[in-house]
Amino acid sequence: MTQDQAIDRAAQKAAKVKAFLKDEALKLGFADLRVCSVQEAKNYEDILKTFIQLGYHGSMEWMRETLARRSHPQNLWSDVQSVIMLGMNYGPDQDPRSLLAHGDKANISVYARNRDYHDLIKGRLKQLASKLVSRTRDWDQGIEVKVFVDTAPVMEKPLAHLAGLGWQGKHTNLVSRDFGSWLFLGSIFTSLALEPDKAEIDRCGSCNACQSACPTDAFPAPYKIDGSRCISYLTIENKEEIPSSLRKAMGNRIYGCDDCLSACPWNKFAQQASEIKLIARDDLTAPDLADFLRMDEAAFRSHFSGSPVKRIGWSRFLRNCLVAAGNSACDSLIQPVLAKVKEEDALIRQHAVWALGQLLCVEQFAHYRSQLMGGERDPRVLQEWQLR
Repeated sequence: MTQDQAIDRAAQKAAKVKAFLKDEALKLGFADLRVCSVQEAKNYEDILKTFIQLGYHGSMEWMRETLARRSHPQNLWSDVQSVIMLGMNYGPDQDPRSLLAHGDKANISVYARNRDYHDLIKGRLKQLASKLVSRTRDWDQGIEVKVFVDTAPVMEKPLAHLAGLGWQGKHTNLVSRDFGSWLFLGSIFTSLALEPDKAEIDRCGSCNACQSACPTDAFPAPYKIDGSRCISYLTIENKEEIPSSLRKAMGNRIYGCDDCLSACPWNKFAQQASEIKLIARDDLTAPDLADFLRMDEAAFRSHFSGSPVKRIGWSRFLRNCLVAAGNSACDSLIQPVLAKVKEEDALIRQHAVWALGQLLCVEQFAHYRSQLMGGERDPRVLQEWQLR
């Protein structure tokens, strides 16, 4: 066999494996599978450095710490030749922004209304990677694989763009012609050289609906995001107080935000999720904010077992709910908020006092201040009491 024949035969084998993987991916519940070559992947080191220098990462120091590994796939694993990018549809059955008008309800991001997608997708990726290894077991050179879902230092969205799953919109998230903004991303790194798919082109045009929809003005320019202003960051990654200047803009969003995703016109082609574990639980579609405010830590952990909401912990969860209560204009939430003013956790007390100040008139607030501020020693809580 000549060298050219050997190369051609190897290419044919790889093509068959790729077709096999696409079929298996659909059987496992993925919406699409595409491949990109790491040789064509851009090095994002300079862009990531600028992002951090501008403070757009907020308190997410892991972004600084993993910058080198994140900047290019081969910095994470030197043997990778191809990245298999997969998307799983989690499209909602209605526009999640419709709940924003109901101040007595708690708005949870669509992706967090059922099981934690990290666990679900990682399990499916491992199944698919195992099939790839089995399919190539008798090859002359063993094929290695590694699977990643979101938590690893991988630039999933640029790689998905390069692979043709969609393009990065002006909100920096992936947009698909077939699924709109509602795709979870996962990747399989492999030492096998697969034929790459054609990269998708940017189809945003002059539209800026996603940027206009952002309640906290988190987009300093098209295709750029200030993560420190994003409600998803504020309610999930941020471990400290919610900046007072951004609290009112949060509305009733207690975990994540879907506004920029929902506003995208390409969602007219979106499809509702078919994976049962990604379809919203009834009790998380439009939950009563009062019920969440009354939860103790044990009830919180039980209610959100298996949910991504659980990972922020009870303290941050209550912090978010108290901000939502303060924005609700609902007198029925005054008593649940009052009950949190004497909580042991200062973060909870701080936001409870703020919420009380939003729900009560000046005279009522002064009355409770005279009764409840005595004995307070935390400067942040004292400041909230003294602002009204």
